Amino acid sequence: MNRLYDMEPRVMDDEMLKLAVGEQGPRDEARQLAKQEGILFKDVLSLQLDFQNILRIDNLWQFENLRKLQLDNNIIEKIEGLENLTRLVWLDLSFNNIEAIEGLDTLVNLEDLSLFNNRISKIDSLDALVKLQVLSLGNNQIGNMMNIIYLRRFKDLRTLSLSGNPVAEAEDYRTFICAYLPDLVYLDFRRIDDHTKELAEMKHQCSVDELKHQESLMQAQLEDEQARWEELEGHKAAFVEHLNGPFLFDSMYAEDVEGSQLSHLPGVGELVQTYKDKFVIVCLNIFESGLKQQEKRKAELDTFMGCVQEAIQEKQEQGKHKIAKFEEKHLLTLSSIRDESELTNFEKKMAEHSEDITELVNVLVTLEMQLVEQLEETINMFERNIIDLVGLFVENVQSLMAQCRDLENHHHEKLLEIAISTREKIVKGELDEDLPDAVRPLFVDKDTIVNAVGASHDIHLLKIDNREDELVTRVNSWCAHLVDKVSAAEGREERSQEGRLRIPPDGPAAVCPADSQGRDHEEPQAREGDQPVRRPCAERAGQPGVQRPPGLGLWPSPPPDPRTSQVEK
Repeated sequence: MNRLYDMEPRVMDDEMLKLAVGEQGPRDEARQLAKQEGILFKDVLSLQLDFQNILRIDNLWQFENLRKLQLDNNIIEKIEGLENLTRLVWLDLSFNNIEAIEGLDTLVNLEDLSLFNNRISKIDSLDALVKLQVLSLGNNQIGNMMNIIYLRRFKDLRTLSLSGNPVAEAEDYRTFICAYLPDLVYLDFRRIDDHTKELAEMKHQCSVDELKHQESLMQAQLEDEQARWEELEGHKAAFVEHLNGPFLFDSMYAEDVEGSQLSHLPGVGELVQTYKDKFVIVCLNIFESGLKQQEKRKAELDTFMGCVQEAIQEKQEQGKHKIAKFEEKHLLTLSSIRDESELTNFEKKMAEHSEDITELVNVLVTLEMQLVEQLEETINMFERNIIDLVGLFVENVQSLMAQCRDLENHHHEKLLEIAISTREKIVKGELDEDLPDAVRPLFVDKDTIVNAVGASHDIHLLKIDNREDELVTRVNSWCAHLVDKVSAAEGREERSQEGRLRIPPDGPAAVCPADSQGRDHEEPQAREGDQPVRRPCAERAGQPGVQRPPGLGLWPSPPPDPRTSQVEK
């Protein structure tokens, strides 16, 4: 199992990688062409680096589209350097010196993994491989049978190899695995027969049922947590998270030492409860308003995206219709020009066809400019609407937060009255209730109790102000980012459209009376007895009026969806 360092360890440098890519590339003439032009690492789909005496995995970050990687029969000690190979489907790390499974967290598309003949003693750190179908762990040091239960999470796993491990020497090795991995089809390169499955079910039924019960409880817990997380994310998108209950109120008292002490005064408990009930109602109003405004913003965004796509499709259909009609006439004109023997008629038809091309160009450019204007108007209207919606939401939030401050001010006044009244009773010896020892120092003099009530009040106001500022800042930042993104998309497409007008792409075929086999057209004789003059199409392509019209332009595919933008909350 231990591989000896018989040769000097090698480094995975550019020279090794280029050589491997070249050897595995195209053959014969294609290989020579590839050597001349070079092969980009990002275009490589399969890479074979076996028997290279590699000690460390490195320099693979450019192979971002790699699907298959062979690193078997080396002296690799650690799985690393694979972070960018997110499209990898097949990975062979067999016959190395790997001691732990690690470094695979980004390989979410991996289906086939071979770690055969290494030094691995524990099966773990494979959670990200949700598509795993084949796992080879034979000839390692896995000795704990219960470690195999870890593999139950891989629902697509069908082939498993564990032969050559201490765990494979257990008497009930095959039945244990068949019982706990019921979807497995092949174990140690042998198909699992029905008899083995039946025996496994009878032998391990009770323990498997208990495990399934535990897994169902854990799954329910995970689903609840996922649902809560999704709900919270929805609230964050509306900028009103933690406003659907007493969270803000509780946070006001979480760091308020004086407020907690003053709650022990006679009548303060009732006062605080009344304050809390009213405060939570206002918070719920903010929360419900935020969700409603979020729906309005989403509807506005959906409407905007729908209008943009509809406008693009409409102009594209009009452009396609114009081009199709031109192509029909174009074919007839070419046929007529080929059959024309009189020079005068030939030049006349060429001029007419040139006018048709110019007319088509003008029509397409007009359609494109109409689309630009239509989209610009739509974008401007969307920006105004979204800014207005955000403005209304902010005004409503500020109004409701002002109500929270009013409630806090009212509570502060009542609390101050109770505190001063309590001190007067203490001075006169008329207080019937005993105060906690931690509260008594507040009543040594009037200034102390007034300062304590004031400190509590300041903490509460600060919490309210901070929550309001956070909400307003985030929603305004979201709005500004959205508007900037839409405007930037518009600017990019306008520049793209200008480029298309300067450099026409392939549109309707240029007027070149060559036949379908590419033969040049014989121009008509200038006078009787002259020989036909052959001129190549390329030479005539520069004639006035013979040009390709631009294609239909702005946003041929829908613009970037602003909803995909993630704004820091």
